[in-house]
Amino acid sequence: MKAVQISKPGGNFEVVERPIPEPGRGQVRIKVEACGICHSDVLVKEGLLPGIPYPRVPGHEVAGRIDKAGPDVTQWKPGDRVGVGWHGGHCFICNPCRSGDFINCQNEKVTAIHFDGGYQEYMVAPAEAVAAMPNDLPADEAAPLLCAGITVFNPLRNSEARPGDLVAVQGIGGLGHLGIQYARRMGFRTVAIGRGGDKEALATKLGAHAYIDTNSGPPAAALQKMGGAQVILATAPDSKSMSALVDGLGPRGTMIVVGAGSEVLTVTPLQLIRGSKSIRGWASGTAKDSQDTMEFSAFSGVRPMIERYPLEKAAEAYDQMISGRARFRVVLTMQTM
Repeated sequence: MKAVQISKPGGNFEVVERPIPEPGRGQVRIKVEACGICHSDVLVKEGLLPGIPYPRVPGHEVAGRIDKAGPDVTQWKPGDRVGVGWHGGHCFICNPCRSGDFINCQNEKVTAIHFDGGYQEYMVAPAEAVAAMPNDLPADEAAPLLCAGITVFNPLRNSEARPGDLVAVQGIGGLGHLGIQYARRMGFRTVAIGRGGDKEALATKLGAHAYIDTNSGPPAAALQKMGGAQVILATAPDSKSMSALVDGLGPRGTMIVVGAGSEVLTVTPLQLIRGSKSIRGWASGTAKDSQDTMEFSAFSGVRPMIERYPLEKAAEAYDQMISGRARFRVVLTMQTM
């Protein structure tokens, strides 16, 4: 089979031939149909986390079909349409696992870090990492939902916002364009926040009831004129822009941060105390959350905007993403799709 690997931290993408892997006990083999390219793939590409073995195949937005089930696997069978996301399994030992809170497990496995990911024609994954994919959801459109989609769907559905509440989505990029769609279809009064008037038409097309251009004035003041946001979903990794939105929260409102920036947020205690406001982060979800994300997307019509590349052009596709030239999501597709 063809695979695209990184031989060492910071190395180039290499298109290689590998033997088709055999699933072990509790594992399944997946015939990959599509794999999204996510900014988090930089962790494998550049070796930014300790303990990643090389060579390693990146990719944690995987959509395909079960090709073979290993011993002791009863819930999956060949032909099942499935996806595998960032959460690559768990050990069932630590306390979060015992309580079902797998996403906070310190021994959580991560796809493409603890095992080879989806930049290849076949991959092996733990059975508990696999999510069922709806039949009416194309693989190339499902793939980005396994990371980008779940990253915005899961915090919104678990927030304290209720239908009719004001929910603002900061950023209209790879995460934000999905967040706007989910917020609208969950029944929230949806406001998109971006820089420049040229994004308003797209925000409206995606489902936003209103658009705030940060170039036209303080966005927090604009949100307060609308009554204050119950939730602000911060998707663009710009800490300065996030900090400027805190005063746009309504009473007991929450800013949920999913855009991973490295700069410090600037917020005073009084900003949070007045109105009992809060800031929290959110990271992805489990295989069940991935399945819920895909099912909701298929039912409600939420779809990612994607740029497609063949597997052999993974290096070009990754460069398109990491350079910022990709407007939304980049997806590798296999010729067998």
